[in-house]
Amino acid sequence: MKVDPVLARIGEAVALHHGRGRRDDARRLFTQIWTEIGGERGDPLHVCVLAHAMADVQDGVHDELLWDLRALTAAGALTEADVARAGVPLTVAGLYPSLHLNLADCYRRLGEFTTAREHLRLARAGIGALGDDDYGRLIRTGLERIAEQLDPRDR
Repeated sequence: MKVDPVLARIGEAVALHHGRGRRDDARRLFTQIWTEIGGERGDPLHVCVLAHAMADVQDGVHDELLWDLRALTAAGALTEADVARAGVPLTVAGLYPSLHLNLADCYRRLGEFTTAREHLRLARAGIGALGDDDYGRLIRTGLERIAEQLDPRDR
């Protein structure tokens, strides 16, 4: 299957950040791609994936939260056909645990614990959509970490 060129470029920016520690370069590339896709009016899959990644390169939790909320909104407009056509190895439902995990973390850091717990609950409710692979284990580990940071009763 042909790789979606926008998703490939987003992947390059993610690699700049996570693989090479070049956060500012990644943010510049994300910003360039964001402009090219038309921002929030762009293809919902591109908006979702880009906003989800852009959140990770923000300087403050409020900005991170705005990008995470954009990603969640865009996910709501996705269909299974959208993700399959782009060659994404997840279902639409498989996107939500990570989106809610990031939102739970943002709200926890903002001291909005009730909202953080709700996103933690939503992430856990959707975890069955993930496989027992590296990605699924990464999200599960993240959920346990957030639960521990919120309250031992959340484990």
